[in-house]
Amino acid sequence: MSLPVSARHPLPNLSPQRKKERTLEALLRQLEGLAHQQPVLMVFEDAHWVDPTSRELLDLIVEHVRSLPVLLIVTFRPEFQPPWTGQPQVTMLALNRLDRRDRTALVEHIAGGQALPAELVAQIADRTDGVPLFVEELTKSVLESGVPAMGIPTTLHDSLMSRLDRLSSVRRVAQIGAAIGREFPYALLCTVSNIPEDDLQSTLGRLVDSELVFQRGIPPDAVYSFKHALVQDAAHDSLLRSTRQQLHGQIAAALETQSPELMDSQPEILAQHYAEAGLVDKSVIYWSKAGHRSAAHSAMTEAAAQFQKGLDQLVLLPDTTDRKRQELELRSALGAVLRFVKGQAAPETGQAYARARELWEQLDFPTKYLHVPYGESRYHSYRGELDLARRLDGDLLRVSHQRNDSGGLVLAHQACGSDQMIVGRFAPSRQHYEAALALYDPVSHHWLGHQTGSHPQVVARAYLGFVLLCLGLPDQASTQTNTAIAEARTLANPPSLASSLMVGAMLLSLVGDNRALNERADELVAVAVEQGVPWWHTVGTVYRGWVKVNHGDVTEGISLIHSGLTAYRDTGAEMWVPYHIALCASACEIAGQIEESSALLDDALRLAERTGERWFAAELNRHKGQLLLRQGHTEGAEELYRRALSIAREQEAKMWELRAAASLARLCRDQGRYAEARDLLPLVYGWFTEGFDTPDLKEAKALLDGLGRQA
Repeated sequence: MSLPVSARHPLPNLSPQRKKERTLEALLRQLEGLAHQQPVLMVFEDAHWVDPTSRELLDLIVEHVRSLPVLLIVTFRPEFQPPWTGQPQVTMLALNRLDRRDRTALVEHIAGGQALPAELVAQIADRTDGVPLFVEELTKSVLESGVPAMGIPTTLHDSLMSRLDRLSSVRRVAQIGAAIGREFPYALLCTVSNIPEDDLQSTLGRLVDSELVFQRGIPPDAVYSFKHALVQDAAHDSLLRSTRQQLHGQIAAALETQSPELMDSQPEILAQHYAEAGLVDKSVIYWSKAGHRSAAHSAMTEAAAQFQKGLDQLVLLPDTTDRKRQELELRSALGAVLRFVKGQAAPETGQAYARARELWEQLDFPTKYLHVPYGESRYHSYRGELDLARRLDGDLLRVSHQRNDSGGLVLAHQACGSDQMIVGRFAPSRQHYEAALALYDPVSHHWLGHQTGSHPQVVARAYLGFVLLCLGLPDQASTQTNTAIAEARTLANPPSLASSLMVGAMLLSLVGDNRALNERADELVAVAVEQGVPWWHTVGTVYRGWVKVNHGDVTEGISLIHSGLTAYRDTGAEMWVPYHIALCASACEIAGQIEESSALLDDALRLAERTGERWFAAELNRHKGQLLLRQGHTEGAEELYRRALSIAREQEAKMWELRAAASLARLCRDQGRYAEARDLLPLVYGWFTEGFDTPDLKEAKALLDGLGRQA
């Protein structure tokens, strides 16, 4: 609320998202308090123009009025699609055009005691086409001017313009007010108009009497509002282009002087006025400020729109080096925001980073924007274009070394760690992640979180945990991932929290901890809903489905996995898809759908081969072998188990090696090949120094003990 903070009443140390939630909760409590005193009428008008955060409040109010004595009226155009249609407390009313009888009645009501000829009333009823505002305005126009039927305006805009023309003494004030906005304060109007206060108040009085404008309060604290947006549009459109530009420039300058707090609290207002004034440089500056402010408050959708508006203004400037720098700043910021609004692999994200990369190279690779090749690398990586992503990683690592830029090196090592992990090179991946964490300094590198959208040390630590699991260190893996999640909560950065929760959910699904996975998937979905980021929601839905499968609700679980996976791939993402397909295959196997499960695994293996995502290749082959074994194909199963064992050993993936060795040992045991079975497992099991409480090591130990008794 922009109230000053004092030592006696400090603000709580909350994340921007939580502060927003607390504010909305306070507004809901205010409504509840009013409703407990007496029934409340509440109106939201023109909801089709609502901003995302106000829309969130509206949705909460609709839910709360279910149990309150509140009549909430929301007006909107058909293109607005509310999520609460069909709820028991909601009634939808389509407001159709007035029929002829109602049009006539409205004309007579507005005319009051003045009798109009029946022919004139009929003309008004015919030409207004059942639009109530048009009926009202055209009737008033006729009453004011005594226009004969042949001279009646044929459109609502013409009718409004004719009224403004006849009110020539107030037209200038209406135009200035329209330039300010749907609402305009007296103080600002007084400054911009330069009209003596007595004359201004008299003119405003006539404007209010015309009912084109409503008044709240008394000058100098009065605020005026146009009765309808179309009235404001008509007044604004009546300005000559040059006059309009000059007026918006005066308004922006007056706002900077009278309300300097707007430069920080609502820079988008100044940006819009400077854009209308044709002062492009200032407009770009304020759109950039607005975008960064929205991103800092986790309003990513608003931030993306504001950065784009800045770019739209920028094309009006000459193509100079300075313009390229400004565009690079906006494009890179837009790319970071789009990663979380549209998705890491969305075409819009790729377009933003591709253009930013061009500009970065044209400007001789400025160190300040080393996050640009990092963002482009992540885009290609998530699309499964791993060879291209790894080339970009190498470029970033080389440039960062040449510039001796530690921040760039943090990003480069993180990107290299990710792509080495995905292709199944776990030991090099571990080295890169550990290098990123060793280099990261929370003071000198705090800006990386703003530029990439998430804190690199959190993401690096979370993925390091994942790599450690594959390498056979499950306890250390759990520690690293849990630490990353806790750190993300402390930093109060939703993208970092979502990323760490996503990795943590995958890790829990791999080790089979379904109870903890249920909690983590629910939290991931909750963060996605709070932030309005469907990309995270899709992944959370996949893991929610897997939990349901393991809790016995197999049909619903498979449906959730399918829907989550489809929505995830619709964003353009291919990274992690082979694993998500494998989860669906496991669910189908549990449901007894063996042919469907086998077909899904074939899809996963083909996709992994096409993209080079080999981190789960050993497990895909082992799982395929299990299905063949269920179908009685022991030779095919053994071949796939040995292939899985070979891949795991090549990748130094001890966890996958243990699983493959255990599956092959069981097959040998069941065929009476006890000596061969005993030779397979002890060496890999003996390598482990931790994780003995995990299902994998418990099962391997039980198998070893059983083989020992059969010696």
